[in-house]
Amino acid sequence: MAEHTCSSLIALENGILKPEDSTRTWSGERFWMEDWNQDLDFDKAFRTSCVWYYRQLIDDIGKDIIQKELNKLQYGNCDISDWEGRLNTNNNNRALTGFWIESSLMISPKEQVEVMEHIFGNHSDYTKGTQKELKKVMLLSEQDKTAVSIYGKTGMGKAEGVVVDAWFTGFAESTKGKIYFCVYLGRTDHMDVSSSVAREIAVQLVSDYCAL
Repeated sequence: MAEHTCSSLIALENGILKPEDSTRTWSGERFWMEDWNQDLDFDKAFRTSCVWYYRQLIDDIGKDIIQKELNKLQYGNCDISDWEGRLNTNNNNRALTGFWIESSLMISPKEQVEVMEHIFGNHSDYTKGTQKELKKVMLLSEQDKTAVSIYGKTGMGKAEGVVVDAWFTGFAESTKGKIYFCVYLGRTDHMDVSSSVAREIAVQLVSDYCAL
């Protein structure tokens, strides 16, 4: 989800996250996502959207810095009031809840695109080093040898156990310059609503656009 991009940005920019020394120890609790059941570094945690890793990272950053940085980014409603994520109806395990998961923080697809531009645009307030580290983990590996480099992050939301939205947000670089995008899929009964489908659609649309 785009929020993992932003929390990574905030942690990198404030010196709280150092990619070369970013491994966090797995508690031993078995999670539904098998990739989370191990010690994880920043790269692996980002690519697998590991919630327990980001729960710890966001706690380390703290409320004051998170609020200041979300305001600076104009990240949706900037509401972190449900810090613990108790509004989440899908989970009551603190390792897997937070204000950014079906809780108080909300953002529209258009706002997600604007946030990406704030981070990676020509007038970004963020250091080249921070942008470089984010681009490393956001780069789609299958695109790294093509004329178009696509960077992004998946996200998915549930309500009462049902997927109600999924998206893929990011940007692409080609000879035509840089473009920002967000593919959002709303709840559609009897259809495959997933972040992987949103990603496939985004890659196809961006590739087609850059080929014109």
